[in-house]
Amino acid sequence: MTAKILDRLILLAASICMVARQYDFPDRKFWTDLSGGRPFVIVTLICVIGIFGAFTPFQALSERKRVERRTAIRQEILTHYGKMLCLAVRARPPVDIQDLGLHIWRIRRSLRHPVHGYLQRAATYRLGSTPTTRTFAPPQGVGVVGLCWKRNSEVSVDVAALAADLSDQGKFEAYRATHGSEAVMGFGWTEFQRVRHRGAVFASPIRGGTGAFRGCVSVDASGGHDSLDHRDLWHEINSLCSRLGHGGLDDI
Repeated sequence: MTAKILDRLILLAASICMVARQYDFPDRKFWTDLSGGRPFVIVTLICVIGIFGAFTPFQALSERKRVERRTAIRQEILTHYGKMLCLAVRARPPVDIQDLGLHIWRIRRSLRHPVHGYLQRAATYRLGSTPTTRTFAPPQGVGVVGLCWKRNSEVSVDVAALAADLSDQGKFEAYRATHGSEAVMGFGWTEFQRVRHRGAVFASPIRGGTGAFRGCVSVDASGGHDSLDHRDLWHEINSLCSRLGHGGLDDI
């Protein structure tokens, strides 16, 4: 955006100078003294108008650099995801690599959530076409990613075990009343039914330079929480979070 504005400001300034010369503003003597014996002044203005009007060079350069940064960060994300898939294969019992999903989230604001905002899924990586990624934009404290935001720390939940214990609404409501909303990831019964198919979920915060929460990385599978809950997986998640926290999140 800054590069685009700079291109337009330069074009505008050159155009104003050309119009001012044509109408002798502020006076003829000013332009005679300025361009007298220096024809390159007018030629330069003409070239500036042509170049910045047709090519917007600063914007083009900025876009090229942005594409390069996006390509680089996507390669890094895929490298981390590849290592996570290897960990899933080596897990005991192994986790189906087509089931393992990697998601990157960032804070966004809307009319519904103007102050604290909500988490928007910026990218998803999964080898398989199922399960279909569902629309999910949680506020702070809702879902594993919402708890990660609220606590600004690592969170993992064995959703499959929780779903097995809370098999009907009565058990769910009683458990929530006893242990609090965070024990069921901030969900009500209906929402819980919608997300319970992702049986193992891990999330870690993406922090800015001051340590403030900017978003998070989550990994999920339909099951296998205990076999995935290993320091090697957390190492890959946290390494990716660190990279995204140092500018990469803006380039996704």
